[in-house]
Amino acid sequence: MSPSDAVGTLPGGVTHVAALGGGVIGQSWTALFLAAGKSVAVFDPDPAVEQRVRIAVEEAWPVITKLRLADRGDPDMLIFCEDVRAAVDGAQFVQESIPERLDLKHELYATIEPALGDTTVVASSASGLTLTELQTGWQHPTRFVLGHPFNPPHLIPLVEVMGNERTDAGVVDWTRSFYESVGKATIEVKREVPGHVANRLQAALWREAIHLVNEGVATVQDVDTAVASGPGLRWAAMGPTLLFHLGAGEGGLAAFCDRYADSFNRWWDDLGRPHLDQQTVDRLIQGLAPVTVGRSVDDLAARRNDLIAAFVAATRANTTSDDQSAVHQGS
Repeated sequence: MSPSDAVGTLPGGVTHVAALGGGVIGQSWTALFLAAGKSVAVFDPDPAVEQRVRIAVEEAWPVITKLRLADRGDPDMLIFCEDVRAAVDGAQFVQESIPERLDLKHELYATIEPALGDTTVVASSASGLTLTELQTGWQHPTRFVLGHPFNPPHLIPLVEVMGNERTDAGVVDWTRSFYESVGKATIEVKREVPGHVANRLQAALWREAIHLVNEGVATVQDVDTAVASGPGLRWAAMGPTLLFHLGAGEGGLAAFCDRYADSFNRWWDDLGRPHLDQQTVDRLIQGLAPVTVGRSVDDLAARRNDLIAAFVAATRANTTSDDQSAVHQGS
């Protein structure tokens, strides 16, 4: 089924979207959609939402421009709606990013469902809630999917997309194509698990990082440095399995596993299982203090964003359309 058959509008032909929720994630999505040349209707019950979103878009625009994502964009194509039904009226795509409370999301879905167009796709940014839980707020969740970004969405390309047996055929593919048309990289989550895919990978790495600190193997700073100045640089280029395929030369992954299976099995058997009890949390906070004391969260976030933008710009320049096609075909 082609993307147009699934929804009615080609993904690249979407001109008007709605962003429900004006928090950090919603602001970032709004900036990205504007950069891609869409008009964006924003809804958030907070009276200060317009000022917040306009400031966020203004601050994000230079880096979006640097990444060449704003060639078609106009930061003034913003509409602020006091009624959520007005926000989704006429929208060809809706990104929902309200707080992760199931009751609030269900209330929102019940309100907007009668106001949606017949072919409108709605995606939720939810990270901690499952698609099945979210779907119970709909009468007909056939065009509702998970569209989970990584923060901040205007910088981090990844979006995890998921549908299931209650999702119309072709809607997941259409949604992936739409996200890719605005500069995102997508994966499909094929089976429901808590945390989806990327958050689970993060959790696995952080669990062992905490274990190493708790066991006195290394300090918080040194563990962070080990990641940022070591495998983290490689992971920004390729995923772990492909990297290990390169790790044994011409023999590829088969030779790598033959050579290192015993080592990895030994390491896996020795990995820790810490929990975020108060003592562990205090140890992490104290260990991070030399980096955070005297530096505001905004300053550190700006530094993070500058580095991410540089990484993304470099990888985007070296990523071809064939690479994206190969990724999609293999999903």
